[in-house]
Amino acid sequence: MGRPRKRRMVNFEHNVRHFKPSGTCLNELEEVNITIDELESLRLSYLEKMKQDAAAEKMHIHQSTFQRTLQRTVQKIADALVHGKSIRVEGGDYTMPGKDGTGPMGQGPARGQNQGQGQTQGQGCGRGFRGGKGTGTAGPGGECVCPNCGHQQAHQAGVPCPQVKCPECGKTMVRK
Repeated sequence: MGRPRKRRMVNFEHNVRHFKPSGTCLNELEEVNITIDELESLRLSYLEKMKQDAAAEKMHIHQSTFQRTLQRTVQKIADALVHGKSIRVEGGDYTMPGKDGTGPMGQGPARGQNQGQGQTQGQGCGRGFRGGKGTGTAGPGGECVCPNCGHQQAHQAGVPCPQVKCPECGKTMVRK
């Protein structure tokens, strides 16, 4: 049995949770998932321009772990851009500063620790991305429905409907 994963420190609140190529319906696209901690490695390295050892220290992980995380994230984004896939940002093993739920720089409760966020809005055709401040999940309960054949099934808590394939026709489900 391997070692348990170490939680990464994330020091920002990311509000946009889904990106997609314009002109294509979201339910027709394959999806790439980027975790919150993977996005933090990208942010620290490319936006904050931190060296890997300093960024790893800030995330409370080893430098080699940071390097692998960053490389995996860049590969996922390249795959999505080259192959026209949507990018969902959610989940991961992370914690936020304070460890008391204060979030980054005291901006409210830490969310998403060791769980998926699923903060997307809409499943139809649209402009470049979905999600943002004020969007959220549809809550517990409800149903996932296939926009192609109409098949309905109970929503499974913690699993966004767009990650579920229809058992009848194989298309991506949407939230009813």
